[in-house]
Amino acid sequence: MFSKRSFLKGALGVTAASVVAPSVLAATQPGSGLNNIAGDAVPISVEERKARVARAQELMREYGLSAVLIEPGSSMQYFAGIRWGRSERLTAVIIPAEGEIAVVTPYFEEPTVRERMSFGDDVRTWHEHESPFARVAEILKDRGVAGGIVGFEPTVRYFVVEGLKGEGIEVADGWPVTYGCRMIKTTHELQLMHKANEITLKAYEEVWDKLEAGMAPSDINAMMRSSQTALGGSSIWGMALLAEASAYPHGTNTPQSLKEGDIVLMDCGCSVEGYRSDISRTFVFGEPSKHQQEVWNTVRQGQNVAMAAAQIGRPTGSVDDAVRRYYESQGWGPDYQTPGLSHRTGHGIGMDIHEPVNFVRGETEPLAPGMCFSNEPGLYDFDAFGVRIEDCIYMTEAGPKWFTEPPESLEKPVGKVAAVPS
Repeated sequence: MFSKRSFLKGALGVTAASVVAPSVLAATQPGSGLNNIAGDAVPISVEERKARVARAQELMREYGLSAVLIEPGSSMQYFAGIRWGRSERLTAVIIPAEGEIAVVTPYFEEPTVRERMSFGDDVRTWHEHESPFARVAEILKDRGVAGGIVGFEPTVRYFVVEGLKGEGIEVADGWPVTYGCRMIKTTHELQLMHKANEITLKAYEEVWDKLEAGMAPSDINAMMRSSQTALGGSSIWGMALLAEASAYPHGTNTPQSLKEGDIVLMDCGCSVEGYRSDISRTFVFGEPSKHQQEVWNTVRQGQNVAMAAAQIGRPTGSVDDAVRRYYESQGWGPDYQTPGLSHRTGHGIGMDIHEPVNFVRGETEPLAPGMCFSNEPGLYDFDAFGVRIEDCIYMTEAGPKWFTEPPESLEKPVGKVAAVPS
């Protein structure tokens, strides 16, 4: 039987047991001592959104596009401030290369759309028997860009692209416009991401302090969710993997039960004003073995290798190359082979958890100030366990900086919040 003292000297755990003592869960419910720390987060202003539209219009002219069409999702929120869900009925924001933005939406949705618009007043509606794509064509004509090329994000659905083609509209890739804006974060955006990461890290501190033998992954996830909620996070997600399951980066459906010496790998995050966090931590329940300690230390050094390689002007993919060279020198891999690093070293992050571009082989996009990434060079052995330590970083003229600083050791496995971007 583990005592609280012996648990805190070791690490963290999770089990397939489906029942957790009410006192344990109650301790992490919102209002149980955790305060909302997101109250000082400043929302993106109308002026900032208008500046984003203006930048998009500059890029449209540069790339020869007359407009971009944006479906509901993070880009619609980014540019127009509208939070909306996708359905078979088209609602879309049209950003023309010249003039004001416009929204196309079903007639019965107009009042709600107008309620959620942060600026602009041009809303074109369509009835159930009518084509929304005719409304898009009308907007292009009214803006003086009819006959031009309309750009689409890769996430725009097939029927939307085909519908525009049916109106005689030429289409093209709009990714250079939308992500030409979104890839480079402003100081305000970085501060919102910092707050989201702060919430997730403080939730780890809370959960780490309360985990006990007998918990299932679902129990840990519930504690992490309630802790992040109490701290002010939204759009919360999380994953807890035990023992051999930790070797599979996105887990397994096999029932798991915590026992002494097990690895516990957690990957969790939340959102603040639409901006994401993504932090992974690996613990050992009880005393770590020499091998577990060595692998954890190697992964932690892998993060340092990535930070040293992430320098302004270098190809983004060179960060992944540097980490794999280091791991191969330690006997892991080669390449993506396991035991080794079976996924990319990191991904872009912002309003979406995964955004372009990535720390992955062959990525040639030069690193630039304002880019944000996860730094997560995990090591996985399918016959034993996996270790992943993940913290997000942002690029500055002087190089990369942490949103959260990685932990020092398995004995102090949480880490700390870094300075607020300024």
